[in-house]
Amino acid sequence: MTPNLRLAASHDLHSLCHLEQIALNGDRFSRRQFHHLLHRAHALTLVAEGDARHLLGYGTLLLRRNSTQARLYSFCVHPGARGHGVGRGMLQWLTAAAMERGCDRLVLEVRVDNPVALGLYRSEGFRPDAWLTDYYEDGCAAWRMIKELAMTRAG
Repeated sequence: MTPNLRLAASHDLHSLCHLEQIALNGDRFSRRQFHHLLHRAHALTLVAEGDARHLLGYGTLLLRRNSTQARLYSFCVHPGARGHGVGRGMLQWLTAAAMERGCDRLVLEVRVDNPVALGLYRSEGFRPDAWLTDYYEDGCAAWRMIKELAMTRAG
């Protein structure tokens, strides 16, 4: 499965909301939040598109002005596309995009009860930095994870 990776556009709004309904149990973005991310936020939203232009995943990277730290704000892979490299491809694309914009660090938060995501992030060079108690709306804790991008460039 080799999806087409591209930046999200306005016409993806409905599909992004639908993907979150299928793939996530909680902590979903509203249509309004997606609209803000696509049009007003200092952010990049990448989509992985499969056959017939169906979304297989998305990832949003927040970039702060005058900062060398980027944040992987949201990351979602369709259940049917999991285990096929879609998430890894998106994560590598977003990491490269952060580096191209001068970032030397990428941070994210991940549910502690999501061993697949934790494994992906660790395999891509992220390390646990802080335990965040009661982080998600259902009370689940999270790990804040960090990847030093400058080391990636040098190595």
